[in-house]
Amino acid sequence: MRTSRLSRDTARVAHALSPAKRSTRSLRSFAYEANPDEQGAQHGGSESELSSPPSSRNGQLLGKRKRGTTGTPATSIASISAESKEVRRSPRKTIAGDDAPKKRKAKRQPAKRIKNENGTDTVEPPANWEEVYTITQEMRKRILAPVDTMGCESLAEETRPPRDQRLQTLISLMLSSQTKDPVTAAAIKNLQENLPGGLCLESLLAVEPARLNDLIVKVGFHNNKTKYIKATALILRDQYNGDIPDTIEGLVSLPGVGPKMAYLCMSAAWGRDEGIGVDVHVHRITNLWGWHKTSTPEQTRAELESWLPREKWHEINHLLVGFGQMVCLPVGRRCGECELGERGLCPSRVAGGSPRKRKVKQEVKVEVEVGDGEVKKEEIVGEADDVGVEVEIKREDLGEVDVQGGIPDIEDAVPAV
Repeated sequence: MRTSRLSRDTARVAHALSPAKRSTRSLRSFAYEANPDEQGAQHGGSESELSSPPSSRNGQLLGKRKRGTTGTPATSIASISAESKEVRRSPRKTIAGDDAPKKRKAKRQPAKRIKNENGTDTVEPPANWEEVYTITQEMRKRILAPVDTMGCESLAEETRPPRDQRLQTLISLMLSSQTKDPVTAAAIKNLQENLPGGLCLESLLAVEPARLNDLIVKVGFHNNKTKYIKATALILRDQYNGDIPDTIEGLVSLPGVGPKMAYLCMSAAWGRDEGIGVDVHVHRITNLWGWHKTSTPEQTRAELESWLPREKWHEINHLLVGFGQMVCLPVGRRCGECELGERGLCPSRVAGGSPRKRKVKQEVKVEVEVGDGEVKKEEIVGEADDVGVEVEIKREDLGEVDVQGGIPDIEDAVPAV
């Protein structure tokens, strides 16, 4: 009898040390095995040294189940629930390429106005403006824009007297409104080469309006600008001794000259930076950078002048016009080519590379002389990309007609007279 108990206990110990096997035993057999005293009594034997301690299964002691203990053979419902919650709360596994750090957009950090005790305001510049400005300067050094070679400041003839150079700068600015830089440069060259005596005050006073209009016919609003130039020539002769005004008030009083033109002319012609010339590029880009939130160029000018160092007033227009012409376009910004976006400094960055040119439809009116003085009018719908191209229209009865299309470059619209 003792030998059989020893063999049975030995088998139980060996079973406890063996790898766990999945079992489908009933609850009754489980409870039976869990009480070795009862089991030994049923076999008619007394407790032995081997059978007296509770046997183990899967490395856990087998004994009476106690509420709240973790040493029971079966996992409690509470522990299972806790484990399932942990699984649900575990972070989502990332797929390939998902673990790469995503670039966050820069926060808008506009200039802040701080009221002093004496009632005056102190403007605190945007936090990162110097870094943004420096990087933009570095990008512009590597990018040649139309404004660099055909901007209004570079169109005056250096061989002319200073008075004529100042006049040519003023006329260039007047023609540049709603006109691309290459078109403005071509119109100024026409005036310089075809006006008797060149582009000077005396030639503008003597030329007929129709002839003047023919020479600048490709610029935007050329009819109105012809009237403005003729009226300006008379004012300069009668009120300013043949020279252009040397004050902002005097320049703004001229027909067709607004604040932007006046500040640019004052800086380029007279060498005095009395304000910032803010066109649509400067207005748009500085708002995209989050330097301020303004709705008009004049509001932008006031905000910039309140904190931007004066030595940068002259160059910021040229800097941002070229940047807006080549990188930060009005339609289809090339954020994939901009270092500000790559470094997380532009809060308006659009994810992705350089956008494709978008096609826009335009209605083109064509008037062609067919013969015997008959003029045939046609309305043809062509296609042009959003940065402006020449649309070529070909019809058997009209021949080939080149029509200048696209969106005007910059500046404020000239009001009709």
